[in-house]
Order: sequence, then C-alpha cells, then structure tokens
Amino acid sequence: MAVAMLLTMISAWAYDGTMTTHDAIASGGYQFWIYTPEGYDGTQAQPLVFFLHGRSLCGHNLQRVLRYGTLDAIKRGMVMPAIVIAPQTPGSWSPSKLNDILEWAKQNYKVDASRVYVLGMSLGGFGTMDFCGTYPDKIAAGMALCGGTTLRNVDGLGDLPFWILHGTADRAVDIKCSKVVVQKLQDGGKDSRLRFDWLPGASHGALARAFYLKDTYDWLFAHTLSDPERPVMRQVDIDNAILKQAYSELRELTRLVGEDDNDESPYEYRDGQ
Repeated sequence: MAVAMLLTMISAWAYDGTMTTHDAIASGGYQFWIYTPEGYDGTQAQPLVFFLHGRSLCGHNLQRVLRYGTLDAIKRGMVMPAIVIAPQTPGSWSPSKLNDILEWAKQNYKVDASRVYVLGMSLGGFGTMDFCGTYPDKIAAGMALCGGTTLRNVDGLGDLPFWILHGTADRAVDIKCSKVVVQKLQDGGKDSRLRFDWLPGASHGALARAFYLKDTYDWLFAHTLSDPERPVMRQVDIDNAILKQAYSELRELTRLVGEDDNDESPYEYRDGQ
C-alpha cells in the first residue's frame, strides 16, 4: 500500500520535458532555468516563453525561481508546448541582459524567432514592460501582472500585442504604476494593440494565479511576428472569477499530492515591487 501511494504521488508531480539550470552566459548576466518540451530534439522550431519573477525570488539560488510561476505550473502538470526560460536576477531586470539570453537561445536551441513571449509579475512585470518596450520587434506578445515600467518612452509597448493586468487592492505595487503606462499609450495613440484590466478588489498575490491558467499561454501563443498587422487577441478574458478557478484547481492538486499547506504557493503569494 505504501509503495502504491508513493507511485501515485510521483505520478502526480511528473511532467513531460526536461528542466535544467544554466550559468550566466556573460559576466554580470543572469543564471537561468531552461525547459524543453517532451519530444524536443532540435529539429523543429519551438516557441520561446520568458518568465520573469518578482522581488521575493531575487538572489543567487535558482531553486527559488521554482516557487511559483510558469515552471511551477509545468511541475504541477501544465502542458507547455514551448521552450521556457526563467532567469533569476539578484535585484533588477535589464532588457539588454535578457536580450543576451534570447540571442543565446536562438543560437543554441531551435527557436521559432517569430514566437517569443514574455510574462512576469511585480518586479517581473516591470521587467516584462521594459524588455518588451525595448525590443518590440523581437517579441510576439507580452503580459505584465501588477507591474509598471522604468522606461521614459513607452511607445515600444504599443508596437506589440500587450496585456496589462492589475488588482485595485494591490498594496505592494500601486495600480497607478500600470495606469500611467496605459495613459501614456492612449495619449500617444499607441494603444491599438493594448489590453488592460483592472481587477476589482484583487490583491497583489491574486494575480499570481494567472501563471496557472491555460488561457494565459493560449493568449500569448495566439500572436506571431509573422503577421504583419500584429493584431491583439481579445477573445480570451482573465477576471477575478477565472483566477479563482485556477486557485481552486491548484488547491485540489496540492491536496492530492499531499503538499504541506504551509509551504509558499501561488495562493499564499507574497512579493514586493
């Protein structure tokens, strides 16, 4: 009986594909995780997803990056038909350093350069806006959760499909950080590819549940640089009710595998800008 229970737990945590770590590719760069999907053999081009973490996962221990987000979702059973890169920053995100990893990935993996995506939360939301706004010609679509930007000129964010989400009850990163970006894009007439949603009453941590929604990645994957018009997909919605559904599914999976409810997980997410 004990053996059967152990096998059940291992199966519940099993995921397809390979997840490995990589040292920084340049002095002062970021170390990172790289995930390749099941069946990847370097012959067929794959989409590439960047996941940028928040301040609570900063440091020099890559194991921390697995505590929530895209890689954790894969560990919990999400099917991800893409290469995923999850770097770790000791304190801030640099678009040029992220671009260095992107170019390295293109040289060392079979990447579909027309289907590169970026998403991040909190500090990672800032990194997502900064990265996408600096290299909009390299990124097919981006999604920033409860973030903002350090860019003085945000016009680049209007050149690609981009989705900004922020909770109105966020006490860690003021919703004004997202709203000022939206306002600048609207004032400059650069909002035709922009989506934004202000989730009523949603806290900072509530947005982390988006990483566990299949719809999040379906929305990203719907975009490609090969489409010259680069229209933004508006058929997928993420609201409080949908986020709560992801929460419920995750709690059920946690119960099934016997994880300690006191461990940090997305529904107990804590972070700062």
